[in-house]
Amino acid sequence: MRADFVTKEYPPNIYGGAGVHVNELVRNLRETIEVHVHAFGDPVLEANTHGYSAPSELKSENQALQTLGTDLSIVPNISGSDLVHSHTWYANFAGHMASLLHGIPHVITAHSLEPLRPWKKEQLGGGYAVSSFIEKAAYLQASRIIAVSNGMREDILRSYPEIDHAKVEVVYNGIDSNLWSPTEDDSVLAQHGVDKNRRSIIFVGRITRQKGLKYFLQAAKSLPEDIQIILCAGAPDTNELKLEIENLVAELAENRTGVIWIPEHLDQKSLAILLTNADLFACPSIYEPLGIVNLEAMACGTAVIGTRTGGIPEVVLENETGWLVPIDQVTDGSGTPINPDSFIADWSNAMLDAFSSGNLKKFGEAGRTRAIESFSWKSIATRTLEVYQNALDS
Repeated sequence: MRADFVTKEYPPNIYGGAGVHVNELVRNLRETIEVHVHAFGDPVLEANTHGYSAPSELKSENQALQTLGTDLSIVPNISGSDLVHSHTWYANFAGHMASLLHGIPHVITAHSLEPLRPWKKEQLGGGYAVSSFIEKAAYLQASRIIAVSNGMREDILRSYPEIDHAKVEVVYNGIDSNLWSPTEDDSVLAQHGVDKNRRSIIFVGRITRQKGLKYFLQAAKSLPEDIQIILCAGAPDTNELKLEIENLVAELAENRTGVIWIPEHLDQKSLAILLTNADLFACPSIYEPLGIVNLEAMACGTAVIGTRTGGIPEVVLENETGWLVPIDQVTDGSGTPINPDSFIADWSNAMLDAFSSGNLKKFGEAGRTRAIESFSWKSIATRTLEVYQNALDS
């Protein structure tokens, strides 16, 4: 069997969970089947892996048009494959067109959904209407859709009720628990200004509205002053959002020391060291299909506190591997808390409870065990092959 992956992200151009997912899944699937990768940009030099840039005549156009141009350049090179597997709307158009042109099944892994990210209008402008159109067309045509959590499956069926329920299957994201494991190096902590002798809570994620960083920063004001607040946060969606976060960080730092903001993209080992050192990992997302970052923290032996939304409760087990913060959300697709002040207060109280519980170490150990036993990439690759076979048989 030959499967062709289409993805915006692939090493060395990874900035989010979708890229991590594709990299690990490809690596494991290549042990069993032939896999070709078609990625945006210049990927690593490896067999059957190809990079694509936007057509020169579109370089100054809206990002959505650049994406479609890149996708069209990919489509001819998928000839000869048994199926095409696309990841995120950036790649869905190429998967859709390749399926029609070459007469092969199109499998989609849903890492996020455009109807549930209306704030993307701030980033894409009119391109958001284009991305929404592309995603819907691809989802309605796809032979199989992989949801990375049961919560994500519900979101897909609610967003696109025309889809046959039987073709939406759940295959979790995974974690390499050998790569992501308790890792210590005092020099890396010192490099980033982290005091290993102080308690700390860490956030890791892009600066995008779905990650809920602004709520976390406001809630963190209530934490005891000896607790360091480490923010591995970069790649803002817009300059306006970047300014908003800069102001909130400055406000937080006015009355306490130990507010550490690391905006640059960290290598995997450095991030594992920071996660291992932290007492608690924070995932304040208001939209999160699953959250590989939670698995990364758990695999490093760190307890997790997250919002009770999306796929997070399927990863973080309350009172076993961490804490879950309740949220009542509006129904316009944005995930915005109905009462932001109440959500912030609940986060404050949950973090205070976590630090005073005496369970941080125990929950961290339980989290690593869960990551190893329930989220291995080999098991996820096996399930993905089952989905491929279902797509070929349908």
